[in-house]
Amino acid sequence: MESIALSPQYITDSEGKRVSVVLSIAEYLKLLELLEELEDVRLYDEVKARNEERVPLDQYLQQRQARKNA
Repeated sequence: MESIALSPQYITDSEGKRVSVVLSIAEYLKLLELLEELEDVRLYDEVKARNEERVPLDQYLQQRQARKNA
């Protein structure tokens, strides 16, 4: 997975404690993209760990079409 260089700016409270982060739109969108990739990997790992029988995509699509036409 690729990394991203961020240039965050912080909003602080009256005591100087960081309370919010400001990112550019480009950085924000890139973070969302990376999070979606990470979620895809997590879901793939979760499904693979189930050790269920695998069906080739073309076979699945044929079965699905047959159920639709029935």
